[in-house]
Amino acid sequence: MKQKKETAREQDRQKQNKKWKKNSRPKKFHSLKHQISVLFICLLLLSIFTITLINGLFLEKYYVSKKVEVLEEAKSVLSQMNLDDILKYDADSEEDTGETPVEIPDEIEKSSSRNNLTWIVVNEENSGYYYWGENNMSKMLRSKLFGYINDLDKDMEQSHLLKKTDNCTMWQVHDRFAGMEYVECWGQFDNGYYFLIRSPLESIKESASISNSFYFVVGAIIVVISGLIILVVTNRITRPISELTKLSEKMSDLDFDARYQSWAGNEIDVLGDNFNKMSRKLESTISELKSANNKLQKDIEDKIKIDEMRKEFLDNVSHELKTPIALIQGYAEGLNENISDDPESREFYCEVIMDEASKMNKLVKNLLTLNQLESGKDAPVMERFDIVSLIRGVLGSMHIMIEQKEATVIFEETEPVYVWADEFKIEEVVTNYTSNALNHLDGERKVEIKVIQESDCVKVTVFNTGTPIPEEDIPNLWNKFYKVDKARTREYGGSGIGLSIVKAIIEGMNQKYGVCNYDNGVEFWFTLDCRQ
Repeated sequence: MKQKKETAREQDRQKQNKKWKKNSRPKKFHSLKHQISVLFICLLLLSIFTITLINGLFLEKYYVSKKVEVLEEAKSVLSQMNLDDILKYDADSEEDTGETPVEIPDEIEKSSSRNNLTWIVVNEENSGYYYWGENNMSKMLRSKLFGYINDLDKDMEQSHLLKKTDNCTMWQVHDRFAGMEYVECWGQFDNGYYFLIRSPLESIKESASISNSFYFVVGAIIVVISGLIILVVTNRITRPISELTKLSEKMSDLDFDARYQSWAGNEIDVLGDNFNKMSRKLESTISELKSANNKLQKDIEDKIKIDEMRKEFLDNVSHELKTPIALIQGYAEGLNENISDDPESREFYCEVIMDEASKMNKLVKNLLTLNQLESGKDAPVMERFDIVSLIRGVLGSMHIMIEQKEATVIFEETEPVYVWADEFKIEEVVTNYTSNALNHLDGERKVEIKVIQESDCVKVTVFNTGTPIPEEDIPNLWNKFYKVDKARTREYGGSGIGLSIVKAIIEGMNQKYGVCNYDNGVEFWFTLDCRQ
């Protein structure tokens, strides 16, 4: 059962993948200008084709229906004539009997000529008739009407009945003598006279053919001219839309310099203005996001750096405290177990314990001092004092250490040099530099301190003879717990925090500090403000 469910799920997944692939296929692209142009030209062609088709199929029928109305109107007019005064002819000889024919009203003449009508009216005895049309057609029409009345004309078999009443018949018939088709109306008036009215259909067929040819030629011309006009108009209409399309492509590529500049005079301009506003807003938003991202990235880097520094700090503190604690513990256990009853040995044990405890106390104090400096809690108190006097005081307090190191300290300044700084903190800086120089003496074992006055500051340098610092170690000197020579540092009890304290103090006063290597030694320096 479980296997069947997994198989069904796999089949559904495959169907979804096929559907996704089908939907992800690139779609064919046709420009809006071409689509509109093709649409309108196709509508024109369809209109012309439809008109031509309608003409071919329905024009003749429409013409016949109109002819039926004309024949009915002519029949009505003829029925109102005074047919009793019709000129009578001899039915056989067709000679004039001497009577004067009646005048055909002008209205009937004009209507008959305009509608191409031929008609004949015959009395009941077929002894006289009244005729309108070509002169040589009267006899034929009398014979045809006689045949219709007596059902003797063969053309009746080929006729197409259009309308039939009690006293009138209308049909479409082919005249075999003339070789043409006619629409005819024949019957008998209320006064007993017979009539036949006809109109040829040949003209409508010719007219339909001419009309179709005309529509075809005119349609072709209209299509060409309209096509050109449509291309121009659609180009004008779609140019702003094309510009918006290009603008959207640039915006999708995060290029927000492009702007909508066309003018269409309709809603497209509003859309273009909205695109411009959206572009500016997106640019501003993305700029803010990038700034926020950079800040976040920096915060992350700072956090990582802080975590690394914290780990490094803990490792260094643990390492620095491990040896003193071990020594204290060992010597304390020795005292507790009375390993040696010799008073001198016991005194030595106590001195070691006190010495290591002092080192631990000094390390903790330095760490607290550095923490306060870096956190900004111990802000410098700026005051004006004599730096020369301060240096001489430091050298005086370090007299015993100088003698122990068998060092020669050179400080030739005698005139006061006043600076602006925190006197207590600068004293610590000078002390650190000097003690650091004494602990790394070598060669001539000289320490030289100088106070150099510059334009707006005083530069204090502390030089000691000895081995230069390796160049790769110089950038790391100011880091906490960093030691170039760990064995030597351990020898004089250094913890690697002194230069970090110097860095924090000098940076807190917005001054500069550094170190320079020479062939015969190393020089540390810092600057102080001396402006009045």
